Amino acid sequence: MGLYRSVQAVAGASGDGPIDWSAVADAAKSSTDPGSLALTDRQEQAYATDVRDARDRVRSAADLGFDLPETVEIQNRHHWIDANIETFERVMRPLEHQAEIMPDVARIANTGSMAFALSFLGRNVLGQYDPLLLADGDDHALYFVHPNIERVADSLAVDPDRFRRWIAFHEVAHAAEFGAAPWLSGHLESRMSEAIDALTEGSLDRDSLGELDTTMTAVEGYAELVMDRAFDDEYDDLRAKIDERRGGQGPIAKLVRRLLGLGMKRRQYERGKEFFDAVADERGVAGAGKVWDGPEFVPTDAELDDPSAWLRRVDP
Repeated sequence: MGLYRSVQAVAGASGDGPIDWSAVADAAKSSTDPGSLALTDRQEQAYATDVRDARDRVRSAADLGFDLPETVEIQNRHHWIDANIETFERVMRPLEHQAEIMPDVARIANTGSMAFALSFLGRNVLGQYDPLLLADGDDHALYFVHPNIERVADSLAVDPDRFRRWIAFHEVAHAAEFGAAPWLSGHLESRMSEAIDALTEGSLDRDSLGELDTTMTAVEGYAELVMDRAFDDEYDDLRAKIDERRGGQGPIAKLVRRLLGLGMKRRQYERGKEFFDAVADERGVAGAGKVWDGPEFVPTDAELDDPSAWLRRVDP
């Protein structure tokens, strides 16, 4: 793919801000094979069926009322990069407004770093529920990166239909959380804004960052709980193969995952799942769903390691 074009795009970064987002998009896509979206009629129908079945089963398993996002897209890698450029730009905008006019060399370095990150993610993301944080309005979106799903299913030697369906159930479980908790997007946005405002003033708001981490741990853990109850069958084999694949990556890929915080996300899955498994064993899935009644019901960092303390506080 066009490595030369990617370098050329970064080297040509311009403007007064710290990042040239147009150059980021050009560079990321130039260094990333978009992959094929030549789906058969059967594959298109299978995606639709998986999402619809996931919605119905998650509603039943979790006893939550929610609707799917209006935007549900099957994407190639370039589509995913375009969609997430907008998210990255929204999140970074407050910091950019605080920056002085940037020297060309700093702008080029920032632009190259963002392009590298988006290119790496674009080659590895399988599905994404996007709450479109910090965007105007309250639209949400659901994406499936078809070339990545096909490639990873093949590399793991698993049935591609079952693998695709597993991804669909996981992302729809996230849609259920945000759909059942209208306050959740605003809560995350306010904590993000507080943390970003602190950064623009040269400080670190550990309280806001801590709340972001505990809330996202709850989001990831609850989705895992619902997946256990809603999916067609046991899927420990799929999770084990994904973990084995991740562990077998080379040192550069492991370093990139660490720098992008992907190891932290895995920890959020594990810690959140342990918490909600314990809560569900005590009070059932409906009892675990109390976490979405309001921001005051989100477990604290200490409660994540002591589910009984959370239960005593929210449902004595």
